[in-house]
Order: sequence, then structure tokens, then C-alpha cells
Amino acid sequence: MVYGLVTILGIILSVSFIISLLLRFTALTETSFSWVIMILTFLALLVGGFVSGGKSKQKGWMVGAGTGLLYSLLVFLVQYLGYNATFTMEQYLFHGGFILAAIIGGIFGVNVVRNSRMV
Repeated sequence: MVYGLVTILGIILSVSFIISLLLRFTALTETSFSWVIMILTFLALLVGGFVSGGKSKQKGWMVGAGTGLLYSLLVFLVQYLGYNATFTMEQYLFHGGFILAAIIGGIFGVNVVRNSRMV
């Protein structure tokens, strides 16, 4: 699960850096990126779950769920300890979707690794 979490954080940090450069050096605003950021976050969790499932080679849904939960816990801790704020209902729903994306990625990761070794 650690490999998946590191993958997620690497993707999210890279995308955040690129978006921050776009916001700084263009006339774009943060509200114009809200859906793009959300889609890229879901994709990052899907890829992180995929990596976790591929590394574990079994029980991909559990490994994906663990990876998604670790990510959500990390975000919650940063938000709670750093900004003294808890999740809103909207954030709970988004993180539920993030966990679901990581579960799907974990299932795909196990099956792709398993099928590629059979050939």
C-alpha cells in the first residue's frame, strides 16, 4: 500500500506544481480548474490503487481500499492538524469516491498482473 500512496502523492504533487505555474503565469483562475483537479485526483487514486494491487498480487479490493483510506487519513490529518478544520459532508463524499477509485484500481492491478504472467 505504501507504493500506491507514494504514487498518488507523486502524481498529485506534480499536477499541483503544473497547475500552480499555470495559475501564476496565465490569466486563468482557480475556479476554472476545479473540475480538472477533481478528475486528476480520481485518476491519481485509480493509478495508486493499480500500483498497490499490482504489488500485492492478491485481494486487490482490500489493498485498494487500504490505499484510499491511507490517502484520506493523510489528507484529514493535514487538514485537521494544519488548518484546525474537519471534513465537511462534501469532502466525505469526495473521499468516499476516492476510496472507490482506489478499490477499482486495486482490482485492475491484481488482474492485469495475474493475466500478464499467464501469457
